[in-house]
Amino acid sequence: MEKIKTNTLKPGLSFTGDLYIDNLFLLVPHTAHISEDLIKALNLWQFETLELEGKLSLGGDIGLNTLGDENEIIVSTPKEKLGSSIKKVIEDSKSINIANNEALRLDMVKNVYNEYANYIESLYTHYATHKEINQEELSETVQELCIFVKENRRFILRILSELELNKNFLISHSLKTTIFSIAIALQLHMTLSKMIELGIACILHEIGMLQLPPQIYMGTRQLTPGEKAMISKHPVFGYSILKDMGFPLTIQLGTLEHHEKENGTGYPRRLTGDKISPIAKIISVACSYEAITSKRNYKSERSTFEAILEMLSNNNKIYDEKVTKALLHTVSLYPIGTYVYLQNRKIAIVTDANPNEPKYPTVQLVTEREPDGSPKIVHTNLPETAILRVLTKQEKADVLKIVEEKYKLIEEAQKMAEVVNQKIQQNKVEKQKITSGTGSNKIETEEVDINFFN
Repeated sequence: MEKIKTNTLKPGLSFTGDLYIDNLFLLVPHTAHISEDLIKALNLWQFETLELEGKLSLGGDIGLNTLGDENEIIVSTPKEKLGSSIKKVIEDSKSINIANNEALRLDMVKNVYNEYANYIESLYTHYATHKEINQEELSETVQELCIFVKENRRFILRILSELELNKNFLISHSLKTTIFSIAIALQLHMTLSKMIELGIACILHEIGMLQLPPQIYMGTRQLTPGEKAMISKHPVFGYSILKDMGFPLTIQLGTLEHHEKENGTGYPRRLTGDKISPIAKIISVACSYEAITSKRNYKSERSTFEAILEMLSNNNKIYDEKVTKALLHTVSLYPIGTYVYLQNRKIAIVTDANPNEPKYPTVQLVTEREPDGSPKIVHTNLPETAILRVLTKQEKADVLKIVEEKYKLIEEAQKMAEVVNQKIQQNKVEKQKITSGTGSNKIETEEVDINFFN
């Protein structure tokens, strides 16, 4: 990446590569124009330098750019639709036989998750630079996500507890909140059309943050009272953005009210539970659960077990009880992805919830497999396999290290066994050749008339 001074920017300029504030925050995508408002905002925020992946573009949005020799002009191909890469990954996954291969399925789910993260990042960036959101494409993309979560619920909930924060936190938070919200909606038997509205509201529920200086919501320092007051306005900003673009009222209200609390202590309008929209109630629970379990610049993450206990305690009645109950039945008391210690002194990872008995989820033993190599699944509703406790963060790290070393040794032993087996087979072939050759000579000798030697 190259450094570029903010004071060299002029309205109408565009670049052949993406322009970043830092390595996490994409400011302007390639070929998008620099606006006068953006320059004013950068000066206001006191950003003196930016990072650029490319060079000055000669043709702006039509895709003409220079590479190397300034007289050499290359026509770049137009970008695909934002959601096309997601569909391709999902379609490609269907051509692979992953039905009974858990590792392959988890990898596929991670790939799809990453594509959705890229999509949301592009969506936010495109809005920031063009003040546009393609509602039809967004609706189609969310519909695909609803179907994907339904078909891969336990796998995608499992990877959420393992993923590291590698995106702008607005992107990661929006996507994880959307996945939790859709999973809750499935538990509540919400119709697909309502789930799509919920998913759109979830993806866009933080878009109002883009109206604020990024150092306020991305910084590591303690915020001043004035800055906290600015942060509390982001639901109103988001509501105004979606209203101006003509989004349905249900989506507008979901964005506006996602920080309202059942007891009337939320913001921005201090609504009580009977006045909060159903979509906002779900986003509130999913948003809070995600925030508790995720690391931020200003705080450490807490375990999913601690998070579900806090949500269920529902101090001061701030969450809708029906929604928190749906969250419990979705992720279980010991949420999917949690590492636990069993009564029989074995360690397992929670792989699925038991909707009828949230205290007894399905688990997979970490250090054991079935004779055919498949995961060993255990039900925790029996005395000998009951969950005693959740592993600490350090215990989990130690266990994963031991498991990694164990399977590395097994893999090395299998490779050695293959080499030995190949040598044994080669020796057999060589012996057969020798035996075959000896037999042939013997037959030729027997055919000679011995009277010849008399």
